[in-house]
Amino acid sequence: MTEDNLTFVNADLVACTQCDRLLGWCRQVAQEKVKRFQSETYWGKPVPSFGDPEARLLVVGLAPAAHGANRTGRMFTGDRSGEWLYRALYRAGFANQPQSIHADDGLQLNDAYITAIAHCAPPENKPTPLEIAACRPFLKRELTCMQRLKVIVALGKLAFDQVHSAWHETHFDALKPKQARPKFGHGVETQLAEQVVLIGSYHPSQQNTFTGKLTEPMLDAIFSRAKEMIDTPD
Repeated sequence: MTEDNLTFVNADLVACTQCDRLLGWCRQVAQEKVKRFQSETYWGKPVPSFGDPEARLLVVGLAPAAHGANRTGRMFTGDRSGEWLYRALYRAGFANQPQSIHADDGLQLNDAYITAIAHCAPPENKPTPLEIAACRPFLKRELTCMQRLKVIVALGKLAFDQVHSAWHETHFDALKPKQARPKFGHGVETQLAEQVVLIGSYHPSQQNTFTGKLTEPMLDAIFSRAKEMIDTPD
């Protein structure tokens, strides 16, 4: 391949067979299902990234949910976390609608692209370090492909740390000192490059939203800040 692009990355993602445990789990969930989705055909394989290929905003999550994206085949679609995320993206002007029900519901992203550090649904929502490492080349390829990128929002500490490391691996400059990885926190910002900023956000998981660790105004503030940075002239 002489020239990479996000279409190629997604094609390779969907065809990936590196992690036996994850592939087995995705297929098992797709076959056994849960009662409320018994009539649906599950995606049951690695979930591709989604959005505007010319986006200046990249949103990075952890992994697909077993009965969310592993069912629908679209990132953050069909689960509670996605409900929170797409409402926030809609209010900030990055999505044409606030709902993410299924892959053909008309949802479109404007100037935003969504990926994850693992593209297969893991048991208990916990990919292993080796599984994250196996998926890491896809993230690195995406970071290289997105030439207009200005802001990356990482949902959760794992995503924040992986993005920081992957960026510096793909944009290595031997003449510059290695940048120490900042401590993750909600709203923490770090300059990856002259025109690219990484923002940390708590993940809109049920654990965080049910306990009030993350509220909708808090998530709105993250994407309002991202919108502000993107709209600021270079």
